[in-house]
Amino acid sequence: MDLISRIDQAVREAVSLGQTSPAPAKLAAALEYATTPGGARIRPTILLSVALACGDDRPKVSNAAAAALELMHCASLVHDDLPCFDDADVRRGKPSVHRAFSEPLAVLAGDSLIMMAFEILARAAREDAMRSAALVLTLARQSGMPGGICAGQGWESEANIDMRAYHRSKTGALFVAATQMGAIAAGQDPEPWAELGDRIGEAFQVADDLRDAMLDEATLGKPAGQDDRHGRPNAVAELGLEGATARYHDILSGAIASIPSCPGEAMLAQMVNMQARRVTPAPTASRA
Repeated sequence: MDLISRIDQAVREAVSLGQTSPAPAKLAAALEYATTPGGARIRPTILLSVALACGDDRPKVSNAAAAALELMHCASLVHDDLPCFDDADVRRGKPSVHRAFSEPLAVLAGDSLIMMAFEILARAAREDAMRSAALVLTLARQSGMPGGICAGQGWESEANIDMRAYHRSKTGALFVAATQMGAIAAGQDPEPWAELGDRIGEAFQVADDLRDAMLDEATLGKPAGQDDRHGRPNAVAELGLEGATARYHDILSGAIASIPSCPGEAMLAQMVNMQARRVTPAPTASRA
């Protein structure tokens, strides 16, 4: 089974746990709507790639970790799109969850996906209790405060923004979770994998800034120009298109160089490059 199919199956199985009778029908439908179609599944792909590079001796644990990470990411998108944040009408080429189901149901869907992510990791204790506990701790740290994705949203309400901390939490945190959770799922020390996740996250944040500035809504599958519209700090505003592009390639090279020594090191380098090309605007990708 290829990685995307493996991830999609794990996510479907996780979501189905929240749809059993007598679940409220509209909220149950919103859970599936928020997680399908799957988009690029970049974060869980990185997680499983790291697990495979480290041996992947507990594939059920790796699958649970991948599903939990993707559920957390999807929850963050549902909440990001709400009127109190980005007020986005479109996500992944279709109406955002609050537009399709209502704002209250979108809040509940995001909350439910977060709870579901931790439930899936807790259930993995049947396969390996120590790894399950470490996965729960890692995802919690990279999702909450002071340095997780919640902090990323929080920085946007501050008058003075620490750009490094902002980008590290807003985008980088779940990439750090991806690399560290992949290592944990395979029974490896997660600490050597933090730098890779941090660098990938930084590269993808700059790529996202470039996409937001260069592409239209039809291509993005979500509203374009959001950074400029909301006055958010971003690499294009700070460095210009050329400067942001150069910064992107510097970070990406550093990410590949930071891959810890492991049996699948070459495969991981190839995967990072491939995923980077998928999210980079065409003029920038041609320079990679």
